[in-house]
Amino acid sequence: MQIENIIITGRMYRELETAWPEAAGKQVRFLAESEVSEADMAWADAYVGFKPVPAFHLESVRWVHALGAGVDAFVYCKPWKPDVLLTRTTGSFGRKIGEYCLGHMLAELQRHEMFARSQSDRSWRPVPPQSLSGSRVTVMGTGSVGQELARMLQALGVQVSGVSMRGEKKPYMDHVYPISRIGDAVSAADWVINTLPLTAQTDKLFGSALFARMNGAGFINVGRGPSVDHAALLEALDKGHLRLAVLDVFEEEPLPDASPLWQRNDVRVTPHVAAVTSVEEALSGFLDTLRKLEAGERELANRVDPARGY
Repeated sequence: MQIENIIITGRMYRELETAWPEAAGKQVRFLAESEVSEADMAWADAYVGFKPVPAFHLESVRWVHALGAGVDAFVYCKPWKPDVLLTRTTGSFGRKIGEYCLGHMLAELQRHEMFARSQSDRSWRPVPPQSLSGSRVTVMGTGSVGQELARMLQALGVQVSGVSMRGEKKPYMDHVYPISRIGDAVSAADWVINTLPLTAQTDKLFGSALFARMNGAGFINVGRGPSVDHAALLEALDKGHLRLAVLDVFEEEPLPDASPLWQRNDVRVTPHVAAVTSVEEALSGFLDTLRKLEAGERELANRVDPARGY
């Protein structure tokens, strides 16, 4: 595939313009999302961004490259032309998400909040921390992110189970359940971590029925916001099915001021920062894919199947 005209947009378009190598030899328009016009789309062979802009269409482009790890903004409940290639950014997302999850898990086990309150009160309360080793974690999603998360957890003595569509064995996971047995996968878990993409199968997957199968688990969502029914999550916290929810992604972002999630002591809200794409990862990932395409390579590890959504 020969690519000559490229649109690059999204929150880091200026940084990407600064870092763009002159030797790339392409015609590139670096534009804010609000600046991309239908004429720009008609001109472009390739569109690079985090999501479609209002003028986005697939009539002329041959390749769309997502700057983030998720592609649901492009394909979920949207038509896709079969002759348009879709790729995504890969890189250190698994490590970043692993560190994010470990940070919150260890903060609870090491009683960070309790000791912070004790310090504020000048209260000496020697309550022993708990160990992560021996705990049971169920990771929803067994792709590259889920496997790297499982590797990090297993190295610390955690028993890791996974959940995937078919339940195929994956590295660093003691057992993988098919999604048809998802209730069994979560019933004995100390922590349930969602890394799944947004698809028809995962939209509102975490609802009342699934939360009711949990027994005081901690829940971390680093997948996609619409996978979680927040009313069901709050009910699960009230009933004790969950003891803590750590949420980095939401159906509406920024999270509205009126959301009850802000006020809960048993909810941790972070602003979609668990695995932020760096300028270096975005640029190197795009240029590497461009090089492979123009060299005629057919095997692309970051290629997305639009029908499956990942």
